[in-house]
Amino acid sequence: MENHSPVLSSWNYGVGVSPKMTDTVLLVITGDNDIIFTGLNPDGSFITKTLTVNIEELSFPVPEEWGYLCGDGEKEWVWAASRCWGNGGYLANFEPSWWVLDQNGVEEQAPGEGPNSSMVFSISGASLTKKRNDGTTAVGSFSFDMAKKKVTSGGVPWAIGQFKTVGVTVLCGISPDEGKAPVNTYDILHLTDDRLVLAYAPAGTGEWGTAYFWVFVPKQ
Repeated sequence: MENHSPVLSSWNYGVGVSPKMTDTVLLVITGDNDIIFTGLNPDGSFITKTLTVNIEELSFPVPEEWGYLCGDGEKEWVWAASRCWGNGGYLANFEPSWWVLDQNGVEEQAPGEGPNSSMVFSISGASLTKKRNDGTTAVGSFSFDMAKKKVTSGGVPWAIGQFKTVGVTVLCGISPDEGKAPVNTYDILHLTDDRLVLAYAPAGTGEWGTAYFWVFVPKQ
């Protein structure tokens, strides 16, 4: 991507945004990919242009997590049938283990986000759409960093990466021990094609302190 005009650059290439005048980025799916260029003129006005790039072959390795979360372009996730939310030991448990709720229990904690709610992860714009069971939606974006791993004091792998959201939370993305404050940064404990497990603990939580867990599966 190259900008030869005397304007400030912003390139939205679907799974990220680059502010550079010239940059090389990784696209993660074949077919048509839209790159949206936004330029800021000296007078404060904006210009926007959409460039469509057709990718016939992926020549560089694409993180497999994109495929797990988004499928071939977008993928819808729902709560696991049981033991889908609750708390347990930080850096210790791998799912809700102490206070364990099913989807109906989630509904009591976050109205509209229990049974029949879902989340849609899309490669386009790295967008996350939360679909509540009352028909309302919330849209934001997501990112992940698989380099941010965590291990227990005994050296056992616990978190395989970190997941972040902007402008939206995951379903029931709250911290009960912090006045139900929204949670936007999670540890990824498990991510495969058929299961996603996230965890969160307030800053300063020690091993076996209280953490909260979210368990999702693809919508069938």
